[in-house]
Amino acid sequence: MGWWQLNADTLARSRFTLSPFAETFASLKLLHAGTGAHPGEEAWLRTHLPGYRALLAADPVTAQLVRAGLGKSWIADFLAPLPCDGEPLEETLAQVRATDPAEARANLRVSLPGPLPAALERDDLPDRAAALLEYVWTETVRPYWDRRRRVLEADVVARTAQVSRGGWAAVLDSLKPGQTRWLGDNRLQVNVHEYPPRDISGAELVLVPVTPGHGWVYWEIPKRYAIVYGCTGALADPGARLVPASLGALLGTARAGVLVLLDSPMSTSQLVAVTGQGLGSVGRHLKVLLDAGLVQRRRAGRSVLYSRTAAGEVLVKAAGPGHGPDTYRS
Repeated sequence: MGWWQLNADTLARSRFTLSPFAETFASLKLLHAGTGAHPGEEAWLRTHLPGYRALLAADPVTAQLVRAGLGKSWIADFLAPLPCDGEPLEETLAQVRATDPAEARANLRVSLPGPLPAALERDDLPDRAAALLEYVWTETVRPYWDRRRRVLEADVVARTAQVSRGGWAAVLDSLKPGQTRWLGDNRLQVNVHEYPPRDISGAELVLVPVTPGHGWVYWEIPKRYAIVYGCTGALADPGARLVPASLGALLGTARAGVLVLLDSPMSTSQLVAVTGQGLGSVGRHLKVLLDAGLVQRRRAGRSVLYSRTAAGEVLVKAAGPGHGPDTYRS
Protein backbone atom coordinates (compact mmCIF):
# COMPACT_ATOMS: atom_id res chain seq x y z
CA MET A 1 0.00 0.00 0.00
CA GLY A 2 1.04 3.62 -0.48
CA TRP A 3 1.12 5.83 2.60
CA TRP A 4 2.20 9.27 3.71
CA GLN A 5 3.82 10.24 6.99
CA LEU A 6 2.52 13.55 8.32
CA ASN A 7 2.73 15.39 11.60
CA ALA A 8 -0.12 16.90 13.60
CA ASP A 9 0.49 20.40 12.27
CA THR A 10 0.18 19.25 8.66
CA LEU A 11 -3.08 17.48 9.40
CA ALA A 12 -4.44 20.46 11.34
CA ARG A 13 -3.67 22.80 8.42
CA SER A 14 -5.18 20.49 5.82
CA ARG A 15 -8.31 21.78 4.15
CA PHE A 16 -10.97 21.08 1.56
CA THR A 17 -10.97 22.93 -1.74
CA LEU A 18 -13.08 22.88 -4.92
CA SER A 19 -11.51 22.69 -8.36
CA PRO A 20 -13.22 23.00 -11.75
CA PHE A 21 -10.09 21.47 -13.27
CA ALA A 22 -10.22 18.43 -10.97
CA GLU A 23 -13.90 18.02 -11.89
CA THR A 24 -12.93 18.20 -15.57
CA PHE A 25 -10.15 15.65 -15.23
CA ALA A 26 -12.43 13.32 -13.25
CA SER A 27 -14.97 13.63 -16.06
CA LEU A 28 -12.28 12.75 -18.60
CA LYS A 29 -11.47 9.65 -16.58
CA LEU A 30 -15.16 8.69 -16.55
CA LEU A 31 -15.44 9.18 -20.31
CA HIS A 32 -12.32 7.06 -20.78
CA ALA A 33 -13.75 4.27 -18.60
CA GLY A 34 -17.12 4.47 -20.36
CA THR A 35 -19.03 2.91 -17.47
CA GLY A 36 -20.84 4.80 -14.72
CA ALA A 37 -21.02 3.85 -11.06
CA HIS A 38 -24.68 4.81 -10.70
CA PRO A 39 -27.68 5.82 -12.87
CA GLY A 40 -26.73 9.50 -12.78
CA GLU A 41 -23.32 8.80 -14.32
CA GLU A 42 -24.83 6.42 -16.86
CA ALA A 43 -27.28 9.11 -17.99
CA TRP A 44 -24.44 11.61 -18.35
CA LEU A 45 -22.42 9.09 -20.36
CA ARG A 46 -25.34 8.41 -22.70
CA THR A 47 -25.39 12.12 -23.46
CA HIS A 48 -21.68 12.79 -23.84
CA LEU A 49 -19.85 9.54 -24.61
CA PRO A 50 -20.81 9.44 -28.34
CA GLY A 51 -19.35 12.91 -28.95
CA TYR A 52 -16.21 12.11 -26.98
CA ARG A 53 -15.61 8.88 -28.87
CA ALA A 54 -16.23 10.58 -32.20
CA LEU A 55 -13.63 13.20 -31.29
CA LEU A 56 -11.02 10.56 -30.51
CA ALA A 57 -11.91 8.52 -33.59
CA ALA A 58 -11.10 11.58 -35.69
CA ASP A 59 -7.82 12.14 -33.82
CA PRO A 60 -5.96 8.83 -33.28
CA VAL A 61 -2.91 10.54 -31.75
CA THR A 62 -4.97 12.11 -28.96
CA ALA A 63 -6.76 8.79 -28.48
CA GLN A 64 -3.40 7.07 -27.90
CA LEU A 65 -2.36 9.93 -25.62
CA VAL A 66 -5.41 9.36 -23.40
CA ARG A 67 -4.87 5.61 -23.25
CA ALA A 68 -1.21 6.09 -22.34
CA GLY A 69 -1.77 8.92 -19.87
CA LEU A 70 -4.56 7.31 -17.88
CA GLY A 71 -2.67 4.20 -16.87
CA LYS A 72 -4.13 1.48 -14.69
CA SER A 73 -2.21 2.51 -11.59
CA TRP A 74 -0.51 5.79 -12.53
CA ILE A 75 -1.63 9.01 -14.20
CA ALA A 76 0.84 10.93 -16.32
CA ASP A 77 1.77 13.86 -14.08
CA PHE A 78 1.45 16.63 -16.65
CA LEU A 79 -2.19 15.73 -17.38
CA ALA A 80 -3.45 16.46 -13.86
CA PRO A 81 -1.69 19.39 -12.15
CA LEU A 82 -3.15 20.59 -8.87
CA PRO A 83 -4.52 24.13 -9.27
CA CYS A 84 -3.94 26.72 -6.57
CA ASP A 85 -7.01 27.93 -4.67
CA GLY A 86 -9.09 30.17 -6.90
CA GLU A 87 -6.94 29.57 -9.98
CA PRO A 88 -9.08 29.89 -13.14
CA LEU A 89 -9.35 26.74 -15.17
CA GLU A 90 -7.78 28.55 -18.12
CA GLU A 91 -4.57 29.06 -16.15
CA THR A 92 -4.38 25.38 -15.26
CA LEU A 93 -4.88 24.46 -18.91
CA ALA A 94 -2.10 26.90 -19.80
CA GLN A 95 0.12 25.03 -17.33
CA VAL A 96 -0.67 21.75 -19.10
CA ARG A 97 0.02 23.37 -22.47
CA ALA A 98 3.36 24.78 -21.27
CA THR A 99 4.72 21.36 -20.26
CA ASP A 100 8.06 20.59 -21.86
CA PRO A 101 7.39 17.95 -24.57
CA ALA A 102 10.24 15.77 -23.36
CA GLU A 103 8.80 15.86 -19.82
CA ALA A 104 5.36 14.92 -21.16
CA ARG A 105 6.80 11.89 -22.95
CA ALA A 106 8.75 10.91 -19.84
CA ASN A 107 5.51 11.08 -17.80
CA LEU A 108 3.77 8.86 -20.32
CA ARG A 109 6.52 6.25 -20.15
CA VAL A 110 5.85 5.99 -16.42
CA SER A 111 2.05 5.71 -16.73
CA LEU A 112 2.11 3.32 -19.69
CA PRO A 113 3.55 -0.15 -19.14
CA GLY A 114 5.81 -0.97 -22.03
CA PRO A 115 7.38 1.22 -24.70
CA LEU A 116 5.82 4.49 -25.80
CA PRO A 117 3.95 4.11 -29.12
CA ALA A 118 5.79 5.66 -32.06
CA ALA A 119 2.82 7.96 -32.70
CA LEU A 120 3.47 9.67 -29.36
CA GLU A 121 7.11 10.49 -30.09
CA ARG A 122 6.19 14.08 -30.93
CA ASP A 123 6.29 17.55 -29.40
CA ASP A 124 2.63 18.62 -29.56
CA LEU A 125 1.34 16.26 -26.83
CA PRO A 126 0.85 19.03 -24.20
CA ASP A 127 -1.18 21.09 -26.71
CA ARG A 128 -3.32 18.07 -27.55
CA ALA A 129 -3.89 17.26 -23.88
CA ALA A 130 -4.93 20.83 -23.07
CA ALA A 131 -7.27 20.93 -26.06
CA LEU A 132 -8.94 17.71 -25.01
CA LEU A 133 -9.37 18.87 -21.41
CA GLU A 134 -10.83 22.15 -22.67
CA TYR A 135 -13.32 20.16 -24.77
CA VAL A 136 -14.32 18.04 -21.76
CA TRP A 137 -14.89 21.18 -19.67
CA THR A 138 -16.79 23.11 -22.31
CA GLU A 139 -19.00 20.31 -23.61
CA THR A 140 -19.51 17.98 -20.66
CA VAL A 141 -18.84 19.83 -17.38
CA ARG A 142 -19.60 23.53 -17.72
CA PRO A 143 -23.31 23.01 -18.56
CA TYR A 144 -23.69 21.29 -15.16
CA TRP A 145 -21.11 23.20 -13.16
CA ASP A 146 -23.44 25.39 -11.09
CA ARG A 147 -25.27 22.37 -9.71
CA ARG A 148 -22.11 20.29 -9.37
CA ARG A 149 -20.47 23.10 -7.40
CA ARG A 150 -23.41 23.10 -4.96
CA VAL A 151 -23.07 19.35 -4.57
CA LEU A 152 -19.35 19.66 -3.89
CA GLU A 153 -19.96 22.45 -1.38
CA ALA A 154 -22.50 20.23 0.34
CA ASP A 155 -19.96 17.42 0.53
CA VAL A 156 -17.43 19.74 2.17
CA VAL A 157 -20.05 20.81 4.73
CA ALA A 158 -20.75 17.17 5.54
CA ARG A 159 -17.05 16.24 5.86
CA THR A 160 -16.35 19.28 8.02
CA ALA A 161 -19.18 18.28 10.34
CA GLN A 162 -17.73 14.76 10.40
CA VAL A 163 -14.43 16.17 11.65
CA SER A 164 -16.22 17.72 14.63
CA ARG A 165 -18.02 14.44 15.38
CA GLY A 166 -15.37 11.80 14.81
CA GLY A 167 -12.09 13.61 14.20
CA TRP A 168 -9.89 13.58 11.12
CA ALA A 169 -9.40 9.80 11.24
CA ALA A 170 -13.09 9.20 10.51
CA VAL A 171 -13.01 11.63 7.58
CA LEU A 172 -9.85 10.21 6.05
CA ASP A 173 -11.16 6.64 6.34
CA SER A 174 -14.30 7.60 4.43
CA LEU A 175 -12.78 9.61 1.57
CA LYS A 176 -11.98 6.62 -0.64
CA PRO A 177 -13.29 3.52 1.17
CA GLY A 178 -10.87 0.63 0.87
CA GLN A 179 -8.01 2.93 -0.17
CA THR A 180 -7.63 5.84 2.25
CA ARG A 181 -7.21 4.90 5.89
CA TRP A 182 -5.67 6.42 8.99
CA LEU A 183 -3.08 3.85 10.10
CA GLY A 184 -2.02 5.50 13.35
CA ASP A 185 1.49 6.65 14.20
CA ASN A 186 0.97 9.69 11.93
CA ARG A 187 0.56 7.49 8.85
CA LEU A 188 -2.12 7.98 6.20
CA GLN A 189 -2.75 5.26 3.64
CA VAL A 190 -3.63 6.95 0.32
CA ASN A 191 -4.04 3.96 -1.98
CA VAL A 192 -3.49 0.21 -2.20
CA HIS A 193 -0.49 0.37 -4.53
CA GLU A 194 2.96 -0.65 -3.31
CA TYR A 195 4.62 2.74 -3.53
CA PRO A 196 7.40 3.94 -1.22
CA PRO A 197 6.14 5.97 1.78
CA ARG A 198 6.51 9.74 1.66
CA ASP A 199 7.12 12.09 4.56
CA ILE A 200 4.89 15.12 3.89
CA SER A 201 5.25 16.79 7.28
CA GLY A 202 5.22 20.56 6.82
CA ALA A 203 3.71 20.36 3.34
CA GLU A 204 0.32 21.62 2.16
CA LEU A 205 -2.35 18.89 2.17
CA VAL A 206 -5.66 19.53 0.40
CA LEU A 207 -8.73 17.33 -0.03
CA VAL A 208 -10.59 17.85 -3.29
CA PRO A 209 -14.07 16.42 -3.91
CA VAL A 210 -15.29 15.58 -7.43
CA THR A 211 -18.67 14.26 -8.47
CA PRO A 212 -17.61 11.51 -10.93
CA GLY A 213 -15.23 8.63 -10.48
CA HIS A 214 -13.14 7.40 -7.61
CA GLY A 215 -10.42 10.04 -7.35
CA TRP A 216 -6.63 9.95 -7.30
CA VAL A 217 -3.68 11.35 -5.36
CA TYR A 218 -1.34 14.08 -6.49
CA TRP A 219 1.84 15.72 -5.26
CA GLU A 220 4.33 18.43 -6.09
CA ILE A 221 7.34 17.39 -4.04
CA PRO A 222 8.02 18.71 -1.48
CA LYS A 223 5.36 21.41 -0.98
CA ARG A 224 1.88 20.28 -2.06
CA TYR A 225 -0.07 17.04 -1.76
CA ALA A 226 -3.70 16.29 -2.53
CA ILE A 227 -6.27 13.54 -2.25
CA VAL A 228 -8.98 13.86 -4.87
CA TYR A 229 -12.02 11.82 -3.87
CA GLY A 230 -15.42 11.08 -5.34
CA CYS A 231 -18.69 12.09 -3.70
CA THR A 232 -20.81 9.12 -2.75
CA GLY A 233 -24.43 8.22 -2.14
CA ALA A 234 -27.15 10.81 -2.59
CA LEU A 235 -24.65 13.59 -3.25
CA ALA A 236 -23.22 11.74 -6.23
CA ASP A 237 -26.55 10.59 -7.63
CA PRO A 238 -29.52 12.54 -6.27
CA GLY A 239 -31.85 10.62 -8.56
CA ALA A 240 -31.01 7.38 -6.76
CA ARG A 241 -33.39 8.17 -3.90
CA LEU A 242 -36.96 7.36 -4.86
CA VAL A 243 -40.03 8.67 -3.05
CA PRO A 244 -42.84 6.14 -2.54
CA ALA A 245 -46.01 7.42 -4.19
CA SER A 246 -48.05 6.99 -0.99
CA LEU A 247 -45.58 9.14 0.96
CA GLY A 248 -45.61 11.76 -1.78
CA ALA A 249 -49.39 11.87 -1.71
CA LEU A 250 -49.37 12.34 2.07
CA LEU A 251 -46.66 14.99 2.42
CA GLY A 252 -46.21 16.33 -1.09
CA THR A 253 -43.52 15.01 -3.40
CA ALA A 254 -40.89 17.64 -2.59
CA ARG A 255 -41.35 17.43 1.18
CA ALA A 256 -41.40 13.64 1.10
CA GLY A 257 -38.17 13.73 -0.89
CA VAL A 258 -36.52 15.71 1.89
CA LEU A 259 -37.70 13.20 4.48
CA VAL A 260 -36.43 10.26 2.41
CA LEU A 261 -32.98 11.86 2.11
CA LEU A 262 -32.64 12.30 5.86
CA ASP A 263 -31.80 8.69 6.67
CA SER A 264 -28.38 10.19 7.48
CA PRO A 265 -27.77 13.70 8.85
CA MET A 266 -27.69 16.48 6.28
CA SER A 267 -27.47 20.25 6.46
CA THR A 268 -29.82 22.68 4.76
CA SER A 269 -27.16 23.52 2.16
CA GLN A 270 -26.70 19.83 1.38
CA LEU A 271 -30.42 19.39 0.90
CA VAL A 272 -30.54 22.40 -1.40
CA ALA A 273 -27.71 20.97 -3.49
CA VAL A 274 -29.08 17.45 -3.66
CA THR A 275 -32.76 18.23 -4.26
CA GLY A 276 -32.30 21.26 -6.49
CA GLN A 277 -34.96 23.08 -4.46
CA GLY A 278 -34.47 26.65 -3.30
CA LEU A 279 -33.25 27.49 0.18
CA GLY A 280 -36.63 28.91 1.17
CA SER A 281 -38.49 25.81 0.00
CA VAL A 282 -36.16 23.45 1.84
CA GLY A 283 -36.45 25.57 4.98
CA ARG A 284 -40.26 25.44 4.86
CA HIS A 285 -40.24 21.68 4.36
CA LEU A 286 -37.90 21.22 7.31
CA LYS A 287 -40.07 23.40 9.55
CA VAL A 288 -43.17 21.36 8.75
CA LEU A 289 -41.30 18.10 9.31
CA LEU A 290 -39.85 19.40 12.57
CA ASP A 291 -43.26 20.54 13.82
CA ALA A 292 -44.67 17.12 12.93
CA GLY A 293 -41.94 15.36 14.91
CA LEU A 294 -40.65 13.55 11.81
CA VAL A 295 -37.16 15.08 11.84
CA GLN A 296 -34.82 16.42 14.48
CA ARG A 297 -31.89 18.82 14.35
CA ARG A 298 -28.61 19.20 16.17
CA ARG A 299 -25.57 21.42 15.81
CA ALA A 300 -22.25 20.02 14.58
CA GLY A 301 -19.58 22.71 14.61
CA ARG A 302 -20.90 25.57 12.50
CA SER A 303 -23.54 23.45 10.79
CA VAL A 304 -27.04 22.42 11.81
CA LEU A 305 -27.75 18.84 10.76
CA TYR A 306 -31.21 17.33 10.28
CA SER A 307 -32.10 13.65 10.48
CA ARG A 308 -35.22 11.52 10.75
CA THR A 309 -36.73 10.78 14.15
CA ALA A 310 -38.05 7.35 15.09
CA ALA A 311 -41.50 8.51 13.95
CA GLY A 312 -40.03 9.61 10.61
CA GLU A 313 -38.35 6.24 10.20
CA VAL A 314 -41.63 4.43 10.84
CA LEU A 315 -43.44 6.61 8.28
CA VAL A 316 -40.86 6.09 5.54
CA LYS A 317 -40.65 2.35 6.13
CA ALA A 318 -44.42 2.01 6.24
CA ALA A 319 -44.65 3.69 2.85
CA GLY A 320 -42.53 0.89 1.40
CA PRO A 321 -39.58 0.91 -1.00
CA GLY A 322 -39.55 3.43 -3.82
CA HIS A 323 -40.23 1.59 -7.04
CA GLY A 324 -42.82 1.04 -9.71
CA PRO A 325 -44.84 3.39 -11.95
CA ASP A 326 -46.26 5.39 -9.03
CA THR A 327 -42.86 6.28 -7.61
CA TYR A 328 -41.41 9.77 -7.66
CA ARG A 329 -37.76 10.78 -7.85
CA SER A 330 -36.64 13.10 -5.09
